[in-house]
Amino acid sequence: MAPLFLDPGVFNRRVALDEPVVAADGAGGGETGWQELRELSVRIEPLSVASRERFDQREATVTHRVLCRANDVVERGMSFRLGGRRLIILSVHDPDESRRYLVCRCEEER
Repeated sequence: MAPLFLDPGVFNRRVALDEPVVAADGAGGGETGWQELRELSVRIEPLSVASRERFDQREATVTHRVLCRANDVVERGMSFRLGGRRLIILSVHDPDESRRYLVCRCEEER
């Protein structure tokens, strides 16, 4: 398989990479917050919007593909924060197994 070629100029957005942090609520449960790990340059591509009815309300699920340079930090369950938006990382993979880039499938938190 030929290596994937990406122009470095496609990484045109700066986002914060956040990891989930659970704070105990004193009743045996916890509340999930987010802690910033680092900033990354990424490319964000909208993929799909799916809507459905739930409890007599319309809900929309928006998915994105986020490309970034390969690193050992990005994992499933983390999120990318762009201003007031949060993209939860559902999967991470190396598209051509060259250890140069990562493709993350994300769902926008509402």
